[in-house]
Amino acid sequence: MTQDGGKDVGSTSALATTAAQSHLSSMHRRSGFLFVVIGLLALLTVYVGARLIPESWSLVPIVVGWGALGALTAIPAITVLAGGGRRRVPLSLLALFVFLLSFTLLRDLVMLVVGLFGPVDIRDASSVAVVGLALATLAVATVRGRATPVVTHVDVPVPSLHPDLEGFTIVQLSDVHIGQTLRRPFLQGVVDTVNGLQADMVAITGDLVDGGVDDLGSETEPLGELKARHGTFFVTGNHDYYSGALPWIEELRRLGLTVLINEHRVLEHDGGRLVVGGITDHSANGAVPGHGSDPHAAIRGAPDDVFKVLLAHQPASAPGGAEAGFNLQLSGHTHGGQFFPGTWFAHLVFPFVDGLKRQGPMWIYTSKGTGHVGAALRTVPSEITRLRLVRATG
Repeated sequence: MTQDGGKDVGSTSALATTAAQSHLSSMHRRSGFLFVVIGLLALLTVYVGARLIPESWSLVPIVVGWGALGALTAIPAITVLAGGGRRRVPLSLLALFVFLLSFTLLRDLVMLVVGLFGPVDIRDASSVAVVGLALATLAVATVRGRATPVVTHVDVPVPSLHPDLEGFTIVQLSDVHIGQTLRRPFLQGVVDTVNGLQADMVAITGDLVDGGVDDLGSETEPLGELKARHGTFFVTGNHDYYSGALPWIEELRRLGLTVLINEHRVLEHDGGRLVVGGITDHSANGAVPGHGSDPHAAIRGAPDDVFKVLLAHQPASAPGGAEAGFNLQLSGHTHGGQFFPGTWFAHLVFPFVDGLKRQGPMWIYTSKGTGHVGAALRTVPSEITRLRLVRATG
């Protein structure tokens, strides 16, 4: 017994030591990454300052200029180091720095090209223009980031559409991101707008929340008020997994939503039928056992001769959705780039960024997002999408 007990104690001690070492290793990796990011921000700050602050200024304006510029990156960095998870990080300051950096890079590129054709000396004047453009972009992004999402109307042409499905409407929400900046009043306004559209079906294509059920459960209760003839369907996004997907799935089902995990439902609509399938997030393979994204599983057993809609958070799921035999995929994830210069990078990263496009025989609609992630900033307007199935002509 003593030996067994000794083994038990030794085994427990070894496990505790291993866990502690793993935790310390993880902390060291995160700290190392954080300091690399801070170092990079410092270098970029020096670049922007050197290019924007004229050497001809007197000492006091130069010091003030460098101090103001440094504050844009230093204050968010200090907030994170002091415990950003427990306090609001001033991301608008960091966004202004990103705008300054982007327009500075563009200005320098233009000056480089123009300089190939002869001497050019527009640095001081263009520096003023760069600051003005950055501030104007921040102002526009702030207004749009706090604006009510616009309703975007989209017709999806379908060859040989069943007559009883003509005009079938789907209202899509995506990337609502209820969390630090978007709370219950925002969601209540979205729900009221959706209910006014009198949809046949509501689809929520992931990234609903940024936080756990314990913190945000009361903020998401308006979802239980959503009204549609065939109900509301939900699929998980990557941020839902960051926030604890399993408790959220249970909570959303409690509110009356149908959560689709690589499965489908057949909707009887007058004399027609429609299949709505849903898959887990494209990157969910390692997040929760059994949640690997699988469009083939989502369509398995569905009738062959009906229109099939796939709800998939990421547009990267489109090739698999088309191969599985879906006719329309509804996605989000991209936010349309959300704000400049992300609007440019999004086209480099994602196969589909926004709007109605084709993936082989399948249509895919990518939402610009109903909310926002991080700072309440958008140069791309947020949206609530009303999609209508119409018979294709010609």
